[in-house]
Amino acid sequence: MHQTVLFTSLVLMMAVAAIFLFSLSRSGAGDGSKKAPKLGALRFVLFIGALVLGAAVSIGSLRPWPRAVAAGADVVSVKVTGSQWSWEIDRKTIPVGKPVTFNIATTDVSHGFAVYDAGDQLLVQSQAMPGYINRVSYTFRTAGKYRIFCMEYCGVAHHDMTDEILVVAQ
Repeated sequence: MHQTVLFTSLVLMMAVAAIFLFSLSRSGAGDGSKKAPKLGALRFVLFIGALVLGAAVSIGSLRPWPRAVAAGADVVSVKVTGSQWSWEIDRKTIPVGKPVTFNIATTDVSHGFAVYDAGDQLLVQSQAMPGYINRVSYTFRTAGKYRIFCMEYCGVAHHDMTDEILVVAQ
């Protein structure tokens, strides 16, 4: 997926660059020929077309990406507090298919809150910093045990800073 997005982005950037270069070029202008007005109109149409295409691609490609989940009746709020060398999680059982907002804080040093699935794939992560509450949202699609790790070295027992949450069918 990442390769496809990268390739598509590069191709579209080259196309936009070509249109801009064409729009800025001065060939045909100022030589007294009759094609100068037509060429100017074509440049204007290509320029506006590139802007519209760029906006459409940006909106279309960003729409399905993760974004903040609004507070509501369906949102499960989980308070997570990190401290050397443990996580305090106020809700360890989460329903599958409901948006979850993790409110992440720390009592001491910076920690890296990360949730992994059973296949050791990183699903979501956020920084836990003293004096801040960071929020990250995720919707679990599969029931099971999910592991929580600290992703930032926080001292000698950093490797023991793990926990689990259980995602269950409703």
